[in-house]
Amino acid sequence: MAEKKQVPLRLSEKLYNDLAAWAEDDFRSVNGQIEYLLSECVKQRKKDGKYVGQEIDAPLDINLEDMK
Repeated sequence: MAEKKQVPLRLSEKLYNDLAAWAEDDFRSVNGQIEYLLSECVKQRKKDGKYVGQEIDAPLDINLEDMK
């Protein structure tokens, strides 16, 4: 298995908390959730040259409580 690279990452507290809740729902660690989401974005980009979302650069306003 290839060695994984360590990358320092700074997240706002709100984004971290939203990712942590999402990760818990998906039974992943926060690190695992970030890696999964990035992998999915890269796969989609390679597949059709587009990002997963058309509004990828729009500011995030995630409230997971509204999704339950």
